[in-house]
Amino acid sequence: MKEYNRILVTAALPYANGPIHIGHLAGCYIPADIYTRYERARKKDILFVGGSDEHGVPITIRAMKEGISPQEVVDKYHALIKESFEKMKISFDIYSRTSNPVHHKTASDFFKTLYDEQIFEEKETEQYYDEKAKTFLADRYITGTCPICGNPNAFGDQCERCGSSLSPEQLINPRSTLSDAVPVKRKTRHWYFPLQKYEIFLKEWILEGHKEWKNNVYGQCKSWLDSGLQSRAMTRDSNWGIKVPLPDAEGKVLYVWFDAPIGYISATKELTPRWADYWCQTDTKLVHFIGKDNIVFHCIIFPAMLKAHGHFVLPDNVPANEFLNIEGEKVSTSRNWAVWVDEYIRDFPGCEDVLRYVLCANAPETKDNDFTWKDFQDRNNSELVSILGNFVNRTFVLIHKLCVGKVPVWHEAAMDKTDVELVRQIRETKAAVEGLLDQYKFRDALFAIIDLARKGNKYLQDKEPWKKTGKETTTSENRELIDNCLYLCLQLTANLAILINPFLPITAKKMLHMMKVVDRILEWENAGKTDLLKSGYRLRAPELLFRKIEDTEIQIQMEKLHRNSIKPNNSEPAAAPVSPAEKKPEIQYEDFAKLDLRTGIITQAEKVPKADKLVKLEVDLGYEKRTIVSGIALHFDPAAIIGKQVILVANLAPRKMKGIESNGMILMAEDENGKLIFIAPDEKINPGSNVS
Repeated sequence: MKEYNRILVTAALPYANGPIHIGHLAGCYIPADIYTRYERARKKDILFVGGSDEHGVPITIRAMKEGISPQEVVDKYHALIKESFEKMKISFDIYSRTSNPVHHKTASDFFKTLYDEQIFEEKETEQYYDEKAKTFLADRYITGTCPICGNPNAFGDQCERCGSSLSPEQLINPRSTLSDAVPVKRKTRHWYFPLQKYEIFLKEWILEGHKEWKNNVYGQCKSWLDSGLQSRAMTRDSNWGIKVPLPDAEGKVLYVWFDAPIGYISATKELTPRWADYWCQTDTKLVHFIGKDNIVFHCIIFPAMLKAHGHFVLPDNVPANEFLNIEGEKVSTSRNWAVWVDEYIRDFPGCEDVLRYVLCANAPETKDNDFTWKDFQDRNNSELVSILGNFVNRTFVLIHKLCVGKVPVWHEAAMDKTDVELVRQIRETKAAVEGLLDQYKFRDALFAIIDLARKGNKYLQDKEPWKKTGKETTTSENRELIDNCLYLCLQLTANLAILINPFLPITAKKMLHMMKVVDRILEWENAGKTDLLKSGYRLRAPELLFRKIEDTEIQIQMEKLHRNSIKPNNSEPAAAPVSPAEKKPEIQYEDFAKLDLRTGIITQAEKVPKADKLVKLEVDLGYEKRTIVSGIALHFDPAAIIGKQVILVANLAPRKMKGIESNGMILMAEDENGKLIFIAPDEKINPGSNVS
């Protein structure tokens, strides 16, 4: 394993177009903070940088909705996001913003370097244009009917009811959100980054050099690389963003996904004059913490940009998490189906560590997971209160009752096998947690710590020191047993504070306060030791680390979630599991009979150039072969679906998408995690067979 002299940790820049929700915390910010606090405790030279992403379409859409300027939007939400992170103890060394002058200069200089090196391809293409508003339209400025679920308010890049990734060409009856006009295609000029020229480098660097990356990250990268990379536009038509630093680029700004990751560099510049040590020295370990929707940008596009520019280090790891759903449904900010962090802090004052604990214990590290308020309550009451909090409280209560509030004497000669076993468990837990954190397995590391507290409870219960005191029972032998038991329980408490500190920093500080020790005890080298608290040292009175969360509190949150997700003026149907209320209008048999459903076999599949979400399929119907364009590129590797049996609507009117005429529609289903699944017969049937 390569040795590094310094570590640079980044966490994805959240859009400053609204508050952050718990899915953001679970996806990257809590894992990044845990890792950073762990490495700080190991006395590593480490920086943790972040900031608000203040450019791009989401900002201008929010400004339009609120009737204020984009600058007012980013000022408002940057402050709110920053405050939420601070209260949740996300310990950035700097939390910057991409509207800062240092970022504008850094991003502009980066672009100009690539331009001067003739890296970019200048192209004229057709894009959607609003003739009434006299402006080109980003995908999010186009709405229409989703071809998959029928939602009349789907966006040009995604349907927020069914979660399907879309392109504007797929929308039925597309309209501009600016003027309600039907968008038209118009020519425009942009600068493209030729990703395909870096394909060999990326394959060697990722597929051969980083097989240790998480399966979800490695797999998504492999799928993209196996499908072939295409040039991507690095500029946009807009008045909001970093202006393209060229004399003939009026009305053009840098693509938000070009300038946003450069924000990590500019934030480091803002933080320290030693910024180049962290970005340009090969003995730096760069780690990006992100959600799965950012994998391609951080593993393929940004590294290719860094490689093209030269002089920059590449990420050592990108431990991306999957998505966190809420009560069985996808988070939807447009429907307000979310648990907002600023609201949680107001509703549960003093319980910031509880949320950190639950989001780590239920982290979507390998698959999408679900946050429920009932699980939140159960984990708090049965794990934090009944295991960790119970052990620490019992230890301190007994110390004050049986040892006059002082650390008891250790009697080496009286040490028994249960004492030896607890000492071994303390040391082994330290080693286990260390190994898991080094592999970015935060959830398992947290479970190991809670399990150590559970073992402490069992040790205390087995020893029963409270039964060994009194006029008739306090013999010298029993006194030694009491002392040794509570001495080890206190040493275990000190170890729990060290181990839990990266996860629950507020709780660790409370434990230090009761032990009357300074922060230096939290240094990682102290974990595993059983002589951290010296005999005779007086302790403070016990305080409860956690409080029980009542049923009424959970009921209030459930009612609030459902009540606030229904907006009186919101015409977008609420996303939810299929229910009778969401069924489409009743049709007659004659309507159904108009559909010509046929079986087919996919004989060819390839990604559509310049369209991240589209796949061009050739489907054999037996009597003919059809070309069908389907928005499934983010769900399937084209090479892996050749030979797949499918059912398609064979008499759907042709539609052109990206210049390709599509003649039919493949039938798909979506599971509870948002994964698309082919609908197909269980047994092989001749292509072209009728489905009825």
